[in-house]
Amino acid sequence: MASPAPVNVACMTPTRFRRPLMILAAAVAVISLVAVGTVMAMAFAGHAAPVWITSTALFGLPLAFLLLVFLVLDSAAGRRRAGKGIGR
Repeated sequence: MASPAPVNVACMTPTRFRRPLMILAAAVAVISLVAVGTVMAMAFAGHAAPVWITSTALFGLPLAFLLLVFLVLDSAAGRRRAGKGIGR
């Protein structure tokens, strides 16, 4: 049985940073979606939402999306780099 090809991980984002970024992106997305729901519920009730809730709703989802895009691109680049040692 042949051993797997060595993987060069020198340029990838270390795993110790990737998992916390993933957790942060998920937490920001959930908090932002709760803020969006709060703003919509308060608007339906005829009240204005506080500024901090509105700001969380407006800035949180794009931040979570950008973190997600970074993580997806980093993962794709890592897989591409890992595949170069196989010799296809």
